[in-house]
Amino acid sequence: MLILGALVGATVGAWVGARARDYAAAQSRPRVIDWERARTVAIRMNARSRLSASERVTLTRYYRSLVERAVPLIADYTGETPRSPAEHVYAFDRIDWIDANLEGFAEVLRPLETLPDLPRQPALRLGLLVWGRLSQAVATTEVGLLLGYLARRVLGQYDLVLLGREPLAAGRLYFVEPNVAWLERVLRLDGSDFRFWLALHETTHAFEFEAHPWLRDYVNGLIHDWVRLLQTDTEALKRVWQAARDLPSVVRGESERSWLELLMSPEQQALFQRLQAVMALIEGYSNHVMHVVGRSIIPTYWAIVHQFERRQQQRSPAEQLLARLTGLDLKLEQYRLGEAFADHVVQKYGHGMLRIVWEGPDYLPTVDELRAPDRWVERVGRRRVAEDVPVPGSH
Repeated sequence: MLILGALVGATVGAWVGARARDYAAAQSRPRVIDWERARTVAIRMNARSRLSASERVTLTRYYRSLVERAVPLIADYTGETPRSPAEHVYAFDRIDWIDANLEGFAEVLRPLETLPDLPRQPALRLGLLVWGRLSQAVATTEVGLLLGYLARRVLGQYDLVLLGREPLAAGRLYFVEPNVAWLERVLRLDGSDFRFWLALHETTHAFEFEAHPWLRDYVNGLIHDWVRLLQTDTEALKRVWQAARDLPSVVRGESERSWLELLMSPEQQALFQRLQAVMALIEGYSNHVMHVVGRSIIPTYWAIVHQFERRQQQRSPAEQLLARLTGLDLKLEQYRLGEAFADHVVQKYGHGMLRIVWEGPDYLPTVDELRAPDRWVERVGRRRVAEDVPVPGSH
């Protein structure tokens, strides 16, 4: 799900470039992003990570066996049996991952390529003229660097096939072997245990989406709404200048919001909160299942958990700065917040209560409810009573 957070950030950068272009290039209207150039930038950051054809085949077969092993264990805990996710499992290198996700980025950002002209604002015109000349290069480089950076970090991904791309009967599971192997070496982990631990997390994503088809439509709807808000927003450039003034406090870690959030209107912030809430639940529930199932069957489970927690606490200053500027630090918060919510509900009310979140959008927790799970349980309980539906754990 990391790709969702990255897409939100990329749309903001592309929006600014597109608006500036509309002002500054009335006769020549280049694309906001040169996708081939963005791919080149990303690949140059990862050129030494290729798998051979035979390695790709062997590793794909191995990861499929891990997913097949994980499926009945997850099904036993969740009580759900979607189609086997092992039908679409692939071992990737970093460039494979870039190519697989470039299409998704382009699909989301495509509506911003044809933004209508805005009413003229003389006070901003000079700045926009300068910005317009740089917008394509800046937006292209931004997307290329973001894809290149993520390609070095992502271990596994459930690709739910977003927006206008041709839907599959099931999503696709990617495991980026060079990153997995590198982290295995750095953290001195048992390779088999580590890969199965990872497979549990990613396979749970398949259960979430394939057992509950409404969830994919809901996430896609939020992304569509996000792009629509950018298309109709005429004030964002003013917020860019304000956010630029607040940038030093973001860099120092003194701001309560990421720089990405500072660029948003109140309406965009409200939608962003909904995206954050569902992404936190998706990631947190997967972590919850991974831990509940994994700790009973993975011999080096606690060593893996300990090493991961230690590594998150030892991020370099450059990594911390990048995370604050792009909003990727919110991704780590999603894991923590969503998992704490799932753990609390299960421990206090039982897994049957937690499973209610998958019954439809009205049962999803808000960000505030993620931080106060008892409030979500209370709201859901009132709704179930009103609908005369039994509440799990009640008598």
